[in-house]
Amino acid sequence: MSAIQGFANTQLAEDATKQAERALEKVAAARAAVGEVIFGQKQVVEETLVTLLAGGHGLLVGVPGLAKTKLVETLGTVLGLDARRVQFTPDLMPADILGSEIMEEAADGRRAFRFVRGPIFAQLLMADEINRASPRTQSALLQSMQEYHVTVAGERHDLPRPFHVLATQNPLEQEGTYPLPEAQLDRFLMQIDVLYPDRAAERRILLETTSGDQAQAKTAMSAEDLVGIQQLVRRLPVGERIVESILDVVRMARPGEGDAEITKHVVWGPGPRAAQALMLASRARALLDGRLSPSLDDVAALALPVLKHRMALTFAARAEGETIAALVARLVARLG
Repeated sequence: MSAIQGFANTQLAEDATKQAERALEKVAAARAAVGEVIFGQKQVVEETLVTLLAGGHGLLVGVPGLAKTKLVETLGTVLGLDARRVQFTPDLMPADILGSEIMEEAADGRRAFRFVRGPIFAQLLMADEINRASPRTQSALLQSMQEYHVTVAGERHDLPRPFHVLATQNPLEQEGTYPLPEAQLDRFLMQIDVLYPDRAAERRILLETTSGDQAQAKTAMSAEDLVGIQQLVRRLPVGERIVESILDVVRMARPGEGDAEITKHVVWGPGPRAAQALMLASRARALLDGRLSPSLDDVAALALPVLKHRMALTFAARAEGETIAALVARLVARLG
């Protein structure tokens, strides 16, 4: 190797190190900024940030009143994203999300169609109570979440980058909800369960949100910073043991491939997109934790939110009280 080549390689390594250090600082600042506004939901905040740093979409599931909407609004501000919100209702139509073409007449009498963009043309779309809309309207998001463009009247319209959907969903047992199609569920990188806060956190919420001075979200990075971090996440090194562990967890959850004692409870299991999601999420979690390479702990911590919406139990398993969480816990326990 020549001296020039050696210097070039050294320079590249130094540039990569500086980029990683800047990314770690930005991520830490973003996490702290969210923590100033959202209390008592540490795991929810972590999983949502991991979803965005990995470049994916998130499905937040929980009963009303647990600050799901507040969390998404806060993330839009903290990450410097152009954020918009759509309230999903039974009468919402696909055009209300995507946009539509309207006929315009010029001064000279000539007529032409003009496309009016819908709220989906944002960097962060909050789909609030997504499962209250009809399946037809829910499916309007499918193409955008996978291909990052929409097609209206045969014309392609590219979405801004980055583009993320954070959808909130009420438990299916509630009145007036529609289950999301399996194909759409698979587009979400993670399903994030939002639970009730503990007593100490709820006490803080009670005191701080009913006073005159409420904490306001502050911007910690720009959209360009987020894109750069997402590119860095994809370049983080992953050890062979981590790769094999991800494959083990995903493949063992599939009927016909995994342990019969586990898969006999499963109607359908996770596909290759689940393995991709777990790989990216593990890298993003490592970065969020200040590390530049994922560990087995990352895989174990994220297996449930990545897999739970990509699996379905048999009727017999549900009747016996079996749960997906219990099955995934058994799969993770075998990683050693």
